[in-house]
Amino acid sequence: MAPASVEQRWVAPTDRDGIGRIWVPVRINDKGPFQLALDTGATHTAVIASVAARLGLAVSESHQVMLRGVTGSATVPTIAIEGLVAGDLDLPSRRLPIIANALGGADGILGTEGLLDKRITIDFHNGSITISRSHHERAESGFVVIPFRLDDGLAIIDALIGKVPAKAVIDTGGQGTIGNVALHESLLRRYRKETVVPDGIVGVTLDVQLGNRIDMPPIVLGSVAFGHVQVTTGDMEIFRAWHMTREPVVLIGMDVLGLFDTLIIDYARRELQVRVSHGT
Repeated sequence: MAPASVEQRWVAPTDRDGIGRIWVPVRINDKGPFQLALDTGATHTAVIASVAARLGLAVSESHQVMLRGVTGSATVPTIAIEGLVAGDLDLPSRRLPIIANALGGADGILGTEGLLDKRITIDFHNGSITISRSHHERAESGFVVIPFRLDDGLAIIDALIGKVPAKAVIDTGGQGTIGNVALHESLLRRYRKETVVPDGIVGVTLDVQLGNRIDMPPIVLGSVAFGHVQVTTGDMEIFRAWHMTREPVVLIGMDVLGLFDTLIIDYARRELQVRVSHGT
């Protein structure tokens, strides 16, 4: 008998864009690759207008969708594609929203649609990304497991910020870590003093919202703790859209996630499997 074939795995080189996010090379209509920023805080994929031009597709103003970002929402046109492929991610024909700017130089954003049965391995040390079907693989030796739950496609972890319980949303689409007003107020009640620096957040809709950048007590996710993290808190549009205004919530951005040597998001197992960089 012929030996069993070894499963081929799609491993692609990845860069960090201008604001620290992970680029995924994707093919659309069998053309590309286009570099889309992986955004686990977005449910849908979107591209910038130049991608439509490269694909030779007309932008349809008659087929518009509502796009919600961290700082605002906008009605945007779409394009009709025949398919999008990145590793084991294979999205059939659909409409993709057109965004004005993906920020950081990317060709768009890759949301979680189609990824919720996948295992995404990001090797920051070697600059590679793998998107494969999850086979419920356990974490390898040297990795730490952080369980999460899924809520409307969002990976949410029960976290502690100092002594304040909070929901932590894994947001690879964010440059920095962002908290809601309830988190700010809970920390102020607990610690009664803080250093506040005015800050502004720009979202994918290019709306700007003002917030306050504060030094956080340690953020604890499972058995991993992060110290000396600065978080911008404010009444961001996304928290209202997600109905996350009443209790402390923080979006964990790439300023924190990028500290790992390797980050695995296994949606089927509902786990982050992480390896910490030496010296971190």
